[in-house]
Amino acid sequence: MPRRQVYQPAGAPPVSNALPLSDLLERLLPIVRDAGDIVMSVYATDFSVRGKDDASPVTEADERAEQVILDGLAALAPEIPVVAEEAVAAGRVPEIGRRFWLVDPLDGTKEFIKRNGEFTVNIALVEDGLPLLGVVLAPALGKLYAGAVGIGAFIEDANGRRTIRCRVPPAAGLTVVASRSHGDAAALDAFLAGRKVAKLASAGSSLKLCLIATGEADLYPRLGRTMEWDIAAGHAVLAAAGGCVTDLDGRPLAYAKPGFENPHFAAWGFEEDAAPQAR
Repeated sequence: MPRRQVYQPAGAPPVSNALPLSDLLERLLPIVRDAGDIVMSVYATDFSVRGKDDASPVTEADERAEQVILDGLAALAPEIPVVAEEAVAAGRVPEIGRRFWLVDPLDGTKEFIKRNGEFTVNIALVEDGLPLLGVVLAPALGKLYAGAVGIGAFIEDANGRRTIRCRVPPAAGLTVVASRSHGDAAALDAFLAGRKVAKLASAGSSLKLCLIATGEADLYPRLGRTMEWDIAAGHAVLAAAGGCVTDLDGRPLAYAKPGFENPHFAAWGFEEDAAPQAR
């Protein structure tokens, strides 16, 4: 049975009075769902799209959902700083310590604009450079993924809540998932050379990490630019389901990096498969 973990913010009372990590995760769910409702309310309109300084698109849904999340986290755990995508884009970067939230209110904005449903709302708690827990909501698909390291991961959809777990890659070969809107085909082919691949699939946003967590895919190489808030929640769900995310040298992907920018990385269904193959 997994060790029962508790969340204890800096300066908090003794562990006996701390909030169990599983309870903290449950309290995140309504915050994420409220943000998802905002996203879907904008999705139903003829929304406008603007460009940010880095040329990435942003919509009213990004900004309104982020505010709902910031308000919810401030009420839930006001002592924990929040690094949120749109706030950072506006120059509002908090000082962070051992623990901080990473928020992407609308991951897959390009998928949102295309109206293909493959966009997500993401919240993760990072501790000592690693994602401790995370929630990923795909509101248009009616799916919520959540997990905490040491406790486990689950999905909620039309069939209710059930535990999810990464699979052992089948003998027929890997199912590899790649980005729907970003990618370098030549770099991907080079990365996969020598690996037995049965299927190559595409998906948008942090759903790629969640597909590995549910055992629907085995490997997600990301050979392009991403930011920490893009993947932290999905990374947490994947880790809780038995998988891992490494850089291309097989080292665990760490957070709180300068500028919050990720190197190229690969997400794996089973950690024992990752290090020798990622080198």
